[in-house]
Amino acid sequence: MVENDRPRACPEQHALAAYIRRVFARETLIIEIERLEKYLSLEKYFPFELYPWERFLVALWLCTYKAPGLPRWKTLFTLLGRGAGKDGLIGFIAFCAVSPYNPVDGYDVDICANDEEQATRPVKDVIDVLESPARERKLKKHYYHTKELVQGRVNRGVIKGRTNNPKHRDGMRSGMIVFNEIHAYQNYDNIKVFRTGLGKKDEPREGCFSSEGEIQDGPLDDMLERGRRILFQDEEDNGFLPFICCLSEEKQVHDPENWSMANPSLPYRPTLLQEIRDEYTEWKDRPEEHGDFLTKRMGIRKGFKEIAVTDYEKIKATNREIPDLTGWSCTVGIDFAELSDFASVDFHFRKGEQRFDINRTWICLKSKTLPRVRAPWRDWAELKNSDGSPIVTPVDDVSIHPRLLAAHIQEMGRRYNIRMIAMDSFRWTVVSDALRAIGFDASDKERVKLVRPADIMRTDPTIQQCFDRGYFAWGNNPCLRWAVNNTKRLRRGRSEGTDTGNYYYAKIDAKARKTDPFMALVAAVTAESVLGTGEPPKPPPIGAIVL
Repeated sequence: MVENDRPRACPEQHALAAYIRRVFARETLIIEIERLEKYLSLEKYFPFELYPWERFLVALWLCTYKAPGLPRWKTLFTLLGRGAGKDGLIGFIAFCAVSPYNPVDGYDVDICANDEEQATRPVKDVIDVLESPARERKLKKHYYHTKELVQGRVNRGVIKGRTNNPKHRDGMRSGMIVFNEIHAYQNYDNIKVFRTGLGKKDEPREGCFSSEGEIQDGPLDDMLERGRRILFQDEEDNGFLPFICCLSEEKQVHDPENWSMANPSLPYRPTLLQEIRDEYTEWKDRPEEHGDFLTKRMGIRKGFKEIAVTDYEKIKATNREIPDLTGWSCTVGIDFAELSDFASVDFHFRKGEQRFDINRTWICLKSKTLPRVRAPWRDWAELKNSDGSPIVTPVDDVSIHPRLLAAHIQEMGRRYNIRMIAMDSFRWTVVSDALRAIGFDASDKERVKLVRPADIMRTDPTIQQCFDRGYFAWGNNPCLRWAVNNTKRLRRGRSEGTDTGNYYYAKIDAKARKTDPFMALVAAVTAESVLGTGEPPKPPPIGAIVL
């Protein structure tokens, strides 16, 4: 079906079809046909028929082996548009896993999620099947259930939903772990804990199911990138099966024939198709109010409901190598809302149209809003910029002392030629003593720029051009990319009816989503005119006399 493009399939699905053919051509695999037929025979107890893509995954993940008892694909990663039937498939797979047809005794299925509803919904679907008057009498011989779990009487495996509550992890002896809506995970902390339940039973399996989400540089992004490397770069899969369904770009959404690329269930669900048609109409009329349509339904990450600074793909494109900038001239941007929260410093360089930024952020560990920050900042603290400076520095104090920022600027000043420091005019007083101590005084207009809102509005077109044309290179700085995605772009005067056509930046969520790293970059760009074209200094000719 995929190779014939009926219904229309995305590039990842076409690559998957080719990948599966390569695997079967290269390897000697065992398909347990009898077990597959028995699993599929359980379909009659459910209020729905499995779609072709679901049968495909049941066959590959549950019934294909590289040796007796060793699944060819231990891990299944599935990305689908909302409404495709993920929860129903999870429930069916779990039902099979604890059925009499699974020879592994005590094969527990733990369905894990950040949200209780997401963790327990597939379990409730199975309970509904067991309590159906038409099936209850027959199934009672093979399954036992309470309001919270289902157990196979012969297999003795238990299906249970689990959240991140530590009490819900005790005694896990999973045969299969399913992570539902993996996009909601900020980092791997809870995933690692759940995974410790694997390996105590034969044929261990891990399933990761999700629609697209807004959290950057988390587990979902890692799995997507790994899956695409397997599909498009022939990377060794190590038992990782990527089933990815999404649109590639926004313009594809205007052709309804493309919608099956994100949701392969649509050709079989006319009611859902009509619902998506209605949502599409609403999204076209008011895209800022229906941002989830692209993200959740079509698998295109577009940032948030407010107008994003730029497309997510353009933010990712900033992850480019930075050359050795030793001796280059730069501007330095500083930003913070409160020093008891986050603070950032950005070193901004230019070479012609190309811009290079080296960005560092300090995080106050005693910040009252830190528990609400949805980002893997502990992982970021292990990363370094191209010049060896930290990307994120945790500060175990009541606030981030201005001397920390000044000391970093002074140290980098021995490596780079700092032409100007730029920061918000209202916050200069807080750091003025520390910066004056290293030679930067607001009275020196050639060395310090106090940034006003009008400066940012004048800078916005430059920033947009740099994103659109791929001029930004930041190295691998997930904290800075995260901050861009946390920032909204607003039209000046629109709410007052005096739209000027100019844009300024604002926080999407003042407590949980920080913008300081990006706003430090913005401040640095407001002063970049002092760099000219930004060409680095040229070494003197060989033999020249240097005075």
